[in-house]
Parts: sequence; structure tokens; C-alpha cells
Amino acid sequence: MSDSLDFLVDLLDLEPIEVNIFRGTSPNEDRQRVFGGQVAAQSLMAAGRTVDAGRPHSLHAYFLRPGDPHAPILYEVDRIRDGRSFATRRVVAIQHGRAIFNLSTSFHVDEEGASHQVPMPDVPPPEELESLATRLEPYRDALADWFARPHPIEQRHIGDVPFIHGGAKEPAQRLWIRADGTLPDDPLLHACIVTYASDMSLFDTMLGPHDIRWDDPTFMGASLDHCMWFHRPFRADEWLLYDMDSPTASGARGLARGFLFSRDGRLVVSMVQEGLMRRTAHPPLPAG
Repeated sequence: MSDSLDFLVDLLDLEPIEVNIFRGTSPNEDRQRVFGGQVAAQSLMAAGRTVDAGRPHSLHAYFLRPGDPHAPILYEVDRIRDGRSFATRRVVAIQHGRAIFNLSTSFHVDEEGASHQVPMPDVPPPEELESLATRLEPYRDALADWFARPHPIEQRHIGDVPFIHGGAKEPAQRLWIRADGTLPDDPLLHACIVTYASDMSLFDTMLGPHDIRWDDPTFMGASLDHCMWFHRPFRADEWLLYDMDSPTASGARGLARGFLFSRDGRLVVSMVQEGLMRRTAHPPLPAG
């Protein structure tokens, strides 16, 4: 396991401080707010720690306020239902006495049943593509903050890297992702790692048709809600094809869809995210 992946696994190892209450921390970075994938993954981990059987099969979440990366996050779990096949949990992430994130998630004991799926796109294998770090090397000085952070998820883009190639483009992108190392055989941990990674690219897909850059001082972007469905077993430390598109944007909000395929062509995860895409005449205030 790489140092950066070991760091992420430790980040997801929440501290239990009371029945149904857990405490999480954030990386010691200069981000203005907590990374959305982190709080979503930690919330799912908190929920899973209260479930005796079953894997996560869906989650529905709202980002309510920007998270403070310099303060711990409390995760309060509500055990809404424990059935024979399904268990349902609600998790509220709290900082400074206020909710910053709300998650509803359901767990399902494995069952046999009808099965079908859309086919996996025909794309180059990851071995034929350069890593994201290699492709960003010419921009190292401008992206010094990015290079200074740990990167537990390896990414290999098919085509342009959205945030370094200017100009409008199609509202779609594809890339291979995997955890940078070998993970323990814990299905909950693998689901949490993928939840963390799922928030890394969807928003860029919404921005594709628009000549907008994240460093534009008149642009404010933030995830608003995030939904995931876990269809089939998978490993987050094996290559997964992340196929994304953005069918619409309007009213200062954009929508993106994502699908994760294993290398053998199985559709393992689907997700949808809505994001705030606000243009202002002046540099924006924090979201909220």
C-alpha cells in the first residue's frame, strides 16, 4: 500500500466516541473547505460500522455547508431500520454545532436475482495511458498545491484532462481509476474508497461545455447532492472505468452521471451528482 493510500485508509478509520457517534479528521492542507468525497466516505463508514450484515447498495446525500478542514467532524448515526434483508441508516456530519452534510444509506444482504446491464464502452486499457501525475508534470509550477497533496487514487484519463485544457468541449469524459495500492478484503472499505473517488471528476464533466476554470474568481462551484448505487461486488484497488456525462445545466446548477465498470465489463456502481455552477460579477462568498 502506498503512503498516500495508507493515509486515506487511516482517514476513514473513524474514532468511536459514543454509541452511534464517531469522530473524523481531515488532511492538514490549505483547502478552503473539506473535500466532499471525504465527508461522504467517512459518513458511509460511520453508517457501516453500525450494521451487522450486508453491503451498501445505495446512498443519497446533501452537502449543506462548507466543511472546516481544521476542525474535527462528528458523525451522528440514526439506526432507522434493521430488517432481515435491508438495513437503513441516516448520518449527519456536524461541525461547530451545525450540520454540514446529510446522508441516507441502505445496506442489503447478498441475494440471487435477475441481472442485466448496459455494455461497457470500448476504450484503451489503462496500461496504454499515462498517469495523471505524468500528464500534469509540465504544469508543476502552476499546480504546486496539487503536487503537494497525497493522491491515494490513481487516475488515467482517456483524452484531454478537463482542468488543464481550456475551451468548451463535450459534456463527457472517461478515465480509469483505482486505489494506489492493495487494500484489505473489507467490502465496506472498498465502497468507501470508491465513494471518495467518485467526487473527483463528476463536476469537471458539468463544466465541459463551458469555458470556465476553477481558478476563475467570478466562478463558484460546489457539490449540492450526490447519489450512488452499488450493483455488484468490486475491488477499489483494481482498475475501474469511470464513464461520465452531463445531460443538462440550467439555473446555476449542473447534473452529471457516472458509471463504474470493472475490467471484465461488469457495471458495478452508478452515480448522479448535482452541482452549483454560479457566475458572479465579483469574487464569490463561500457556499451556503
